[in-house]
Amino acid sequence: MGGFFGAVCHRDVIGDVFFGVDYHSHLGTARGGMAAYDPEIGLQRDIHNIQNSPFRTKFEHVLDEMKGYAAIGIISDSNPQPLLIRSVHGTYAICTVGRINNAEELIGKYLNASGGHFNAMTGGAVNATELVAALIDRRSDFVEGIRFAQEVIDGTSSILILNGDGSLIAARDRLGRIPVVLGKSEDGRCVTFESFAAQKTGYEIERELGPGEIVRVTADEVTQLAPPGKEMRICSFLWSYYGYPTSTYEGTNVEIMRYRNGQIMAKKDMELGITDELDYVSGVPDSGTPHAIGYANESDVPFARPYIKYTPTWARSFTPQSQTERSRIAKMKQIAIHDLIRDKDLLFVDDSIVRGTQLKETVEFLYDNGAKAVHMRSACPPVMYGCKYLNFSRSTSEMDLITRRTILELEGEEGFNHLDEYSRSDTERGQNLRRAICEKFHFSSLEFQSLEGVIESIGLNPCKLCTYCWTGKE
Repeated sequence: MGGFFGAVCHRDVIGDVFFGVDYHSHLGTARGGMAAYDPEIGLQRDIHNIQNSPFRTKFEHVLDEMKGYAAIGIISDSNPQPLLIRSVHGTYAICTVGRINNAEELIGKYLNASGGHFNAMTGGAVNATELVAALIDRRSDFVEGIRFAQEVIDGTSSILILNGDGSLIAARDRLGRIPVVLGKSEDGRCVTFESFAAQKTGYEIERELGPGEIVRVTADEVTQLAPPGKEMRICSFLWSYYGYPTSTYEGTNVEIMRYRNGQIMAKKDMELGITDELDYVSGVPDSGTPHAIGYANESDVPFARPYIKYTPTWARSFTPQSQTERSRIAKMKQIAIHDLIRDKDLLFVDDSIVRGTQLKETVEFLYDNGAKAVHMRSACPPVMYGCKYLNFSRSTSEMDLITRRTILELEGEEGFNHLDEYSRSDTERGQNLRRAICEKFHFSSLEFQSLEGVIESIGLNPCKLCTYCWTGKE
């Protein structure tokens, strides 16, 4: 995944962009970068690997060494960026967020046609942002180039450009799968993925770009270069999982959505009498916690934290690249509060159940510390399809998904023809899936939020939401 932040003002903006980008650290753990424009120096750029150190510690020096009244930056989970590009459009810096599924096809088609070349990374891969820039440069201006790139890319691409004249060009992806927000202050403007990043750096939210909308941003004004499209498919997982609690997308705050989502799950369990025997409700930290708060508020079952994550030294359990090390660190971080676990009936709410690796270890940890029962609730429907639009999951194959693996064990490949039935709790196949996962992970019970429940908690028209990872429907 990833997230960008840019600003242009009648003053130096390096501090704004440094903190604004840092507020996107939850979206990526691979690379961080900043680029700035100063009339005397021109374009500057700095990129660092942040796999084992947070953005802030790697970029504190830019506050003294970089200068400019316009700057952009990005946290990325993949390619190094921003890139500095010199082309028919002049010299500019560019960063992108999204995913390109047909990169090899595009490289073959347009590399062969132009006789040009790309810098190759380890293994021969091409930086996705460089590919986007090459596509943009095949047209006579930025607007036509961005439109062309977004049309031919199979996937998603939101784009932020720092021009050689100190202006910014921002483009939200064609179907608005991820947000792009404009902010305004007394002396300038900003562009951001996360709305709270603008607010914390001194900007008021002006508006969100529409799907496919392109704007030019200066300190004094925002000029629309291309109007928004009518169709939107914003990612529902923004609210369920990877969006930050303090952010608001399309008018719906993430934290509030998660409370509503938990309340809806609790109502269903209350009707079935499941909440009667529970001692505590808890969230799988951190993104499961607000869903659990909503569940507890609705059910009147006390909210508690039976274990605490020790984060001062290992703030992000997913930092190591190997699953073995990630699992070990996750286990080391879990510190039990025995009085809240021993002989207790516990219900945990997780934001989602994707692969289930760490969740299994968490449940074993709870039983090892004396839990009487561990019930599990997923705050979203069963994940049946790997996302092909955004890189927010480490899963590289649909068989990484616990649902797919379990269905294969239950029914073989024939089961993949009945994924809709397996998703629902009111079918025999759906009940078999839940029972089988319970046996694998030693859950006392398991249920998933329904698709209708997630949509209700978000509060947007279903036709505006992308639910592909749950339904397989584009």
